[in-house]
Amino acid sequence: MDAHPPTSWTEVEGSLERTFTFSNFAEALAFVNRVGDAAEGADHHPDILMHDYKLVTIRWRTHSADAITTKDHDLAVRCDALVAG
Repeated sequence: MDAHPPTSWTEVEGSLERTFTFSNFAEALAFVNRVGDAAEGADHHPDILMHDYKLVTIRWRTHSADAITTKDHDLAVRCDALVAG
C-alpha cells in the first residue's frame, strides 16, 4: 500500500505499529479489550503485546495479502479513537 501510516504509527517489518502508554495496568488491559472487540467485529486481528505493566504495542498487517492494506490503516485509526475509552 502506498499510503503513509496514520499519524503516530510507523511501518515496522511490514506492519503498522504503535506503542501506547497508559497510567496503569488496568487502563492498558481495558484498551487491549476494546481493541480486541473492534478486531473481532472487523474479523481482522492484530498482534498485541502488553509489557512493562502499562505499555501496549499493536501491530496491524493483513497476512492473507502479505502487506499492509486499507483495513490495517482503518483499524489503526480506530485504535487511536479507542485510547480515550
